[in-house]
Amino acid sequence: MWQHKGQQRPDFADEPGPGQESVWDYPRPPALVPFEGEVRVEMDYLPIVHSLACLRMLETASPPTFYLPWVDVAKAALTEIEGSSFCEWKGSARYWALANRPDLGAVAWDYPQPSAAYPQLVDYLSFYPGRLECYVNGERVRPQPGEFYGGWVTDNICGPVKGGPGTSHW
Repeated sequence: MWQHKGQQRPDFADEPGPGQESVWDYPRPPALVPFEGEVRVEMDYLPIVHSLACLRMLETASPPTFYLPWVDVAKAALTEIEGSSFCEWKGSARYWALANRPDLGAVAWDYPQPSAAYPQLVDYLSFYPGRLECYVNGERVRPQPGEFYGGWVTDNICGPVKGGPGTSHW
């Protein structure tokens, strides 16, 4: 049973510094909130997305996942690929690869028919920061540990974050 729900930080959580958020203060179920700032996604300096109208998914123990509006995406840069997954909160995801580099596999995902709790996600997608160059307000994003997770680690969050060895019970 999941015991951490953002109501109280566990003893092992880092204390946030000035201007930082603790991932242990994020709620469960997750909150989807607007982000006021600049987000860019590139591959080898070629722009894929530049947006000032993103959403952040905030879930206990995970770094934020940034969702970018499809209207800001260079759609010709992506191609839909086979495969899907199911999130208990958001529903069924589909996956996207770079049109000119499908060998890299999935670099992004979206929820074309999200759950009733997150209808805003229908026109948004997110990218794996470990597979592309993602930036938040000019800072290069680091990927959340683990192969599956898509959280965006930046200097303004503190953890530890879910995804590394020994964290699956979080």
